[in-house]
Amino acid sequence: MNTTAISTPDTSCPLCQDKNEHVLWRNDRLRVILIDGTDFPGYTRVIWNKHVAEMTQLSAPARSEVMGIVWRVEQSQRDAMRPDKINLAQLGNQVAHLHWHIIPRWRDDTHFPESIWASAATRSDAQRRAWDARQGEIIDALPAYCALLKESLDSMLTPAR
Repeated sequence: MNTTAISTPDTSCPLCQDKNEHVLWRNDRLRVILIDGTDFPGYTRVIWNKHVAEMTQLSAPARSEVMGIVWRVEQSQRDAMRPDKINLAQLGNQVAHLHWHIIPRWRDDTHFPESIWASAATRSDAQRRAWDARQGEIIDALPAYCALLKESLDSMLTPAR
């Protein structure tokens, strides 16, 4: 039987803590944070607040809520930043706490077409300069993305329990 797990925070888990996070939106079950300081502007995480490791530890309505928020993040990224692709990942191998990575990608970013966790792709000086310029434009779009995402998430009607 799959029920929403009730657990106490794990003091060794970095995702049980919400210190020094750029929180874009939260409710009592989860939070949405912007990952600052990466080469991947707009990189966002959706984090379940209670310490559970797997989606199947949540009730069906809670799983639907998580995925609904992941999809709203993706749509907001597409609308505000116009990436070439969006990567969704729910790994948890390093930190066994339920969270989703929503990562906008561009064909000329430092790692494309590989995962952001792979080694950076070999790029010419001209390609690096082009990415630097484009990255600046994407960073300029972040406030619009954050506002659009907040509006989208605030409009959600039925919270899961």
